[in-house]
Amino acid sequence: MCMFCAAVPMAGALGAKLNADQKRKTAEGEAKPEKPIAAITGGVIVLLVAGSVVYHTTMYAQS
Repeated sequence: MCMFCAAVPMAGALGAKLNADQKRKTAEGEAKPEKPIAAITGGVIVLLVAGSVVYHTTMYAQS
């Protein structure tokens, strides 16, 4: 498995964990402005998928 393909589920799991932690802290009453973790995670996953597509298409094109 290439580094891009392995990083996609890792980024999703990390983003979900960070988002859950942030929501739990907000519900407990710690007054912090919420950061857009879900949007950032989505953007990172889109970039990783795009990188994977480029990597896999250029890897097989050079053969």
